[in-house]
Amino acid sequence: MRGAAAFAALTVLGASLVVSACGFTPIYAEPAMGSSLRRIAVSTQDDRLGYRLREQLEDALAWDQSATPLYRLTTQVEQSRRSLGRRIDDTATRYELTVKAAWTLTPAAGGTPVTGVETVTTTYATADQPYAAIAAQQDGEERAAAELARLIRLDLMQALSNR
Repeated sequence: MRGAAAFAALTVLGASLVVSACGFTPIYAEPAMGSSLRRIAVSTQDDRLGYRLREQLEDALAWDQSATPLYRLTTQVEQSRRSLGRRIDDTATRYELTVKAAWTLTPAAGGTPVTGVETVTTTYATADQPYAAIAAQQDGEERAAAELARLIRLDLMQALSNR
């Protein structure tokens, strides 16, 4: 049993040495692009969903407000809502929220901007009480904004790694 554990530890150590010897740097490592992501200023449209997306993006990118931005990220968000289930009185029981975000990353020093589009779909249940229905819709928007921020961050990491 001890021999198997020692063998596994040596295998992991050997694999990490081989990977580090070939110049591999994780995409999220500080020398590669961590500092670039932290220096992206985000601007979104002036509504509730835009505000939530901006908050999520700033958190996902770990935006450093004290540093001068190297890039400006602008987003344009569109949402649509579709009822999924109906009661006998023809009121909806669930909704499907689809949020589409078109983004543009522009270098502050000038240069060619990078664009992309991400789409996220979430669902939420409705309630008979008005406040509960509003809270459920806002929760669906928050989950969509969080997922969009994650997907946009991945797109930005890929775009910046190609530069």
